[in-house]
Amino acid sequence: MALDPTKHADWEIAEAAESNMKKVYQLAEELKLEEEELLPHGHYVAKVDYKKVLDRKKDRPDGKYIDVTAITPTPLGEGKSTSTMGLTQGMGKLGKNVLATIRQPSGGPTMNVKGSAAGGGLAQCIPLTPFSLGLTGDINAIMNAHNLGMVALNSRLQHEANSTDAFLERSSLKRLDIDPKNVSMNWIIDFCAQGLRNIIMGLGGRRDGFMMSSGFNIAVSSEVMAILAVANDLKDMRERMGKIVVAYDKRGNPVTTEDLDVAGAMTAWMVEAINPNLMQTLEGQPVFVHAGPFANIAIGQSSIIADRIGLKLSDYVITESGFAADIGFEKFWNLKCRMSGLTPDCAVIVATIRALKCHGGAPVPKPGQPLDPVYKEENVEWVEKGCANLIHHIKTVKKAGISPVVCINHFYTDTDNEVNAVRRLAEEAGARVALSKHWQYGGDGAKEFAEAVVEACDEKNDFKFLYELETPLRERIDLIAKEVYGADGVEYSADALEKAKKMEKDPKIQKMGTCMVKTHLSLSDNPAIKGVPKGWKLNIRDILTYGGADFVVPVAGAISLMPGTAANPAYRKVDVDVDTGKVKGLF
Repeated sequence: MALDPTKHADWEIAEAAESNMKKVYQLAEELKLEEEELLPHGHYVAKVDYKKVLDRKKDRPDGKYIDVTAITPTPLGEGKSTSTMGLTQGMGKLGKNVLATIRQPSGGPTMNVKGSAAGGGLAQCIPLTPFSLGLTGDINAIMNAHNLGMVALNSRLQHEANSTDAFLERSSLKRLDIDPKNVSMNWIIDFCAQGLRNIIMGLGGRRDGFMMSSGFNIAVSSEVMAILAVANDLKDMRERMGKIVVAYDKRGNPVTTEDLDVAGAMTAWMVEAINPNLMQTLEGQPVFVHAGPFANIAIGQSSIIADRIGLKLSDYVITESGFAADIGFEKFWNLKCRMSGLTPDCAVIVATIRALKCHGGAPVPKPGQPLDPVYKEENVEWVEKGCANLIHHIKTVKKAGISPVVCINHFYTDTDNEVNAVRRLAEEAGARVALSKHWQYGGDGAKEFAEAVVEACDEKNDFKFLYELETPLRERIDLIAKEVYGADGVEYSADALEKAKKMEKDPKIQKMGTCMVKTHLSLSDNPAIKGVPKGWKLNIRDILTYGGADFVVPVAGAISLMPGTAANPAYRKVDVDVDTGKVKGLF
């Protein structure tokens, strides 16, 4: 019998459920996987050979494709992963052949404030400990591949600085004449380590590397992670890996990993990581876990490969896009779907009474501190005012030509009057609405939610992109700012404007997708502004180029690719039972 989530922590619920979970061999049998397609990592986690599955299932029609997004969250998150697991379990209760594809959590938020993104209550992905602590090593492979590129860069700078052309020629090296003041890559680590944002490396003597300014970003922001998310196969991954721009030479020309002769070795680290990881919900439905989070600073999507094999193995695939519809869904819509060729049948917008109250005027929740008691008291006025944010996201999803379903992710402190206000306003905005109590009751609490999604999937939609690749870069940014964020326009720093003009003259860059970097805590570029801001312009302070992922990356506002660890981080609660070896305290 499942534990009561109002009385037990998520890790306790997960641990209790794990005693009855299916072994991966049973999951594989239920998915009708062949023996050689399953690559076990213990009894309860496995990788799946994507190539063999796709080759064998190439003639099977795809299942229905559902994306889960949300309203603008509070700093505590609004249960998008929980709702993804709940919907999967709810569809299971309806007897549907369903599979979820979600992203692997980063060690940064897992050991900081937000938690592991496994879901919560009675709607989780299990087993929780491997899910939260490295899984099968994909992020470790990404860190090794990425940092090997940085090793190659610094080594080349050192040897070119200290060697003659004749010596380089004997070593089969071409002088690249790299500008050490124009390096476009940092090192990466999978923690929120603000003390590593800016460093000086190579201190010592000439044998200790090349002295230069550098820094660290969080691992999931790596272009290698983006490549894992969008690659169609290993050949595609290898080609993309060679196009990563690590620096520029003194004439302003890009220097790539292929120029450094390191792209092949970087890809070698990723050969196993390209296969998705198979896990399960608390109620035994299959879940593919692949690629990483942080849609505010990265693409923030599960991999195209995981979605493609999921669609061949099941009738419904539920995937999740990071943060709100202005961030994750916009990238799912205009990047992931464009690159995969897949067309969604439905999009879910998760909303909580808590977040709607925050957008309606309640005090903003602070991570690591107790929730203000006003969130447990009825306030229909705050909820109705906050629904402006929900309606904005409904309009965004409808611009893609997709039928939206609003999931009211129910907390047991929510009142009927508050829920009815959301239902009324969302339906008036043209969305289906479902109340879901999956956190408290699992799949049984998500039946209304699941039925609404099944109905929406049967409705014909008219999917279309916001922009075509022929649209000039600044026009694209302007479209995203106005049509998705609700801005009045865009302002550029002098450096960003110069880069934009130069990029618009390069036909190769012009055909790349646009992957925005912006705060997830507001529709604007200012995280403090809630609701639906009016009378503002999006500030673009920099524009990056991810040649391997095929992204141009405009950076809006003051956002860092290396988050910081809070004063009261989650790692303070994590420990190990030394008698059993079980990890406790994860959430």
